[in-house]
Amino acid sequence: MSDEDDKKPLSFGQMLQSILAAAFGVQSGKHRARDFSRGKPSHFVILGVLFTALFVLVIFAVVKLVLHFAGV
Repeated sequence: MSDEDDKKPLSFGQMLQSILAAAFGVQSGKHRARDFSRGKPSHFVILGVLFTALFVLVIFAVVKLVLHFAGV
């Protein structure tokens, strides 16, 4: 990685990949170091909250769908 790459902010895709990897517990040390050196904490907090809300809504919808088909 060059010095130029160390100064560039993370792209949306890189941040999203980091959020997903961290959520499932498979974040690599290399990417974690990159996130801490180049990422803004506010961006990670916002994406983390949005991912968590979306995850909860998907789980809720799946449970409602299963209960609907089960006739409950």
